[in-house]
Amino acid sequence: MTVLLVVLGIALAQWQTRRGDQKQAIESRLLRREADATVRLGAALQVQDVDQLEFRRMALRGEFIAGWPVYLDNRPLNGVAGFYVLMPFKLAASDTGVANYILVARGWLPRDPADRSKLPSYPTPAGTVEIEGLVRRDFGHVLQLGDAAPLRPQAIVQNLAVSEFATASKFKLQPFVIEQTSNTEDHLLRDWPRPSLGIEKHRGYAFQWYALAAMALIFFVVTGFRRGPENTDKPAQSG
Repeated sequence: MTVLLVVLGIALAQWQTRRGDQKQAIESRLLRREADATVRLGAALQVQDVDQLEFRRMALRGEFIAGWPVYLDNRPLNGVAGFYVLMPFKLAASDTGVANYILVARGWLPRDPADRSKLPSYPTPAGTVEIEGLVRRDFGHVLQLGDAAPLRPQAIVQNLAVSEFATASKFKLQPFVIEQTSNTEDHLLRDWPRPSLGIEKHRGYAFQWYALAAMALIFFVVTGFRRGPENTDKPAQSG
């Protein structure tokens, strides 16, 4: 039993250490790319490389497709339950034969505590607008509770991939998403969680698991040492 606790504690500590290292690598890359110039997508649009663009700032000019909003559920902000508002954005003056749409997370809305399906109203800018945001590979993933809802306009879903949205909407999407940071007077909150959030938490968990493994080993050694002399002090039984 002791060996199992020691092995389990070390294994979990190493896993938490690796998670912390991964978050630290993300933070380092994020800081480097935040210092880069803003990417501007022009009319001569090609499918972009996600690895080269992730965490860079990007400026877009075009229009929101207000008829295809989707809401990501289970995205709390400051302890309040809510949704991310997702909407496709059609790039201006782009060739219809290429991926001329980008899926944008416009911001956050609180959830109605009495009716989960009731969404607050919010304005969508009409016509051509310019927005800025941060390039992300995806919107992250939360624990899926129950079956996923059919993907359609106004759907409330817990997780969403760009490929799934492209299939359902028939829009030709770039293989990345944008977390909007610019203000478009729509009353949505844009306090996006940092991708590297949780480094210290993983470090703390790793320390706790290492400590548990050490305590299990020390307990085994101490109790074994105490039992040893007791066994040797017992008189031998005569036949």
